[in-house]
This record gives sequence, C-alpha cells and structure tokens, in this order.
Amino acid sequence: MKAVIPVAGAGTKLRPHTYTQPKALIPLAGKTILSIIIDQLHEAGINDFIFIVGYLGEKIQDYVKAKYPHLTCHFVYQNERYGTGHAIDLAKEIVGTEEVFVVLGDTIAEYDLPEVLKSPYSMLGVKKVDDPRNFGVAEIEDNGFISRVVEKPSIPKSNMALVGLYKIKETDLLFNCLQKIMSRAVSVKTSESLSLTDAIECMIQSGAEFKSFKVQNWYDCGKKESLLESNATLLKKFGGKIMDREKFENTIIIPPVSIAEGCDIKNSVIGPNVAIGEHTVLNYTIVKDSIIGSFSKLYDVVLDDSLIGSDTGIKGETRSLNIGDDTDIDLG
Repeated sequence: MKAVIPVAGAGTKLRPHTYTQPKALIPLAGKTILSIIIDQLHEAGINDFIFIVGYLGEKIQDYVKAKYPHLTCHFVYQNERYGTGHAIDLAKEIVGTEEVFVVLGDTIAEYDLPEVLKSPYSMLGVKKVDDPRNFGVAEIEDNGFISRVVEKPSIPKSNMALVGLYKIKETDLLFNCLQKIMSRAVSVKTSESLSLTDAIECMIQSGAEFKSFKVQNWYDCGKKESLLESNATLLKKFGGKIMDREKFENTIIIPPVSIAEGCDIKNSVIGPNVAIGEHTVLNYTIVKDSIIGSFSKLYDVVLDDSLIGSDTGIKGETRSLNIGDDTDIDLG
C-alpha cells in the first residue's frame, strides 16, 4: 500500500507564515504537521509515500529527504491547483493498481489505523460536527456502509464530516472516476476545484463499497487560533521534549513544553503549552500558549497566544503576536 499526501496548498489562512514556509512544515508540539502524519503512517507499516507538492514544494522535498531517508518517497508537482481530486490524479502513474491511503496534508487525527488498514473494504474517516456545510459529508447506513458522499452540501442530510482520511482499494475505478469528473469540468468550462469527494461518490454509484470509521480526535491546523489549541493538546498528549535543559540559565519551565536542540534561554519563564524550534535565543522573556520557530531571537518580551515564524527577531514588550519568518521588530 502507498500513502498519498497532498501538500500543494498555499495555506492562505496561516499567512504571513505560509509566505515562506509550507503549512505542512509549521512546528507543532515539537514536530511538524507533516512529520506527525508520516510517523503515524510509518508506524502502521506504510513505507512508500507519494507527496503532491506545489507551493514551496522544494522545502517539503528537502525536509522529507533529510528526515526520512529510510522511506521510499516520490514527489509529484501540482503546478496548477485544481483541487484534491486533481492532486490525487497526478499520482496515477506511480500508484498503478496498488491500494492507497490518502491523508490530506493538514489532517492530524487519532484513530485505529492498523484496524483500518486490515479492513477488506475501502474506508473513509468521519467525525460528527455541529455544522457540516463546510465539509464533505458522508451519509452512513446502520451497518456502517456509506450510501452517499456530498461535498459541502447546502442542506446536509448527515452531520458526519469527512476528515481527510481515505483508504481506497479500487484504485482503477478511482482514477476512472477522476477522469470522468475532469472531462466533465473541461466540457462545461468550469473553474471550480475538482473534489475527491465527487470522485468517491462516482465510485459508490459504480458499485464500490465504502465503510466509515470514526476518529477519536481531529486536530484543526487551518488557522492560528486552532493551531495553537492543537499544539497545546498534542503537547499534553506527547508530554513535550526539552533538549539541553541544563544550559538554560535562571529559567523556569512550566510543562508541557517542547524545546528543540541548540536553544539559548536565559532569565525567562517558558510554558505552559509552548513549542520552540531549534537554535532559538530567548532572554528576559515570558512565553506561554505559543509556537516559536527556529533561529529566532526574543529579548525582553511577554508573549501569550502567539505564533512566531523562523529567523525572527523581537525586542520589547507585547502580548499576542502573529509574525511570519525573517522579521525584526523593536517594541521598545
């Protein structure tokens, strides 16, 4: 089985960070969004990965090659973003007739992955939501089989949202349905994104059987506020990891906290719910409920509910910031 991970999106809701950093590589609880996904799949026995890249795709390629040299990795460029259906279709030649497990590149969830992989059926991950109109929605029979899926219905007949996890056995049929949808879009000259949900509905109408599986937790990484909430939750789950603790002079650490290697921290209070990237310098700084990128320098700052990019310099005093990479700010 191959894993297909589309990570070509521009991540516009997380700007300014995604101007210089793919959303999938934003730090989260001492890891990155992408590494959490890869680790979860690899631990379940998947070793062959296809990454659909586009915007800042070379950074994802470099990151994956450096961190996961033991995995078989393919990189396919989606130069024009026509939706998840189009992204998956680009992997057709590499997939062949093999089963695939598709995980959208910002989908972090807790579920029984080994059981899903063992199922003889194609499977779709679902979770109950209050307002399903902004999601793909699955209509599920009493026996767990899915009778219909609809992308962002105006009048939903179900509150079970598709979370971005798809195990697909009938890949020949998948790619046939994708081609039908794309041909139809060309014929009517539509500019709408091509939805993977529509391709799955085509498969169901053609006789493919899909079962649902529920995820226990689904972590939203789409915007600053929800990303910080996910960071706090995952830090509690993973327990945090602190490198070079003995080098932190006159500093108080309030768990859970993740501090990468090479950091120089003095005269500061860190935590709770803080993730700090590698080789970052903090002096006379108080920070909680925040994510700070790598190679940043913070002096005389109070941060709360902040998302700070890499290679950033901040001096002065503040409360809540959302600052991208390569920034210098003097708040004195």
